[in-house]
Amino acid sequence: MVLRRASKYQLILAFFGLTYNIIPEFRVSLFTSIHEIIFHGNGGYDYDTIYNMPIWLRKFTFNKLKEHYEKQNENVKRSQDGNSKKITENGKVVSPEFLKNAQPPTYTTTKASKK
Repeated sequence: MVLRRASKYQLILAFFGLTYNIIPEFRVSLFTSIHEIIFHGNGGYDYDTIYNMPIWLRKFTFNKLKEHYEKQNENVKRSQDGNSKKITENGKVVSPEFLKNAQPPTYTTTKASKK
């Protein structure tokens, strides 16, 4: 006969921590965030530094990198919107904005003479 001791807690587990059913999800999110910081950090971070970093600092770093790349993508999309049409209906190429104001060179070059 096995005696069961009555728990003084209403919850089944007497602690707050990882349970067996959420460990795989936690590990995937942990290693994904570590990978994203290392990969998108452009060589500024190594695995040991990020793995041993406090959780709040790792989340802060991840969010700052995410904000940076979102702003970068937004700027690229904004710059591409104005230049989306490169060829007109009659087949002529539309020159970029910086070439419209370009001036021809004010110097001439000559071919080097053979000796």
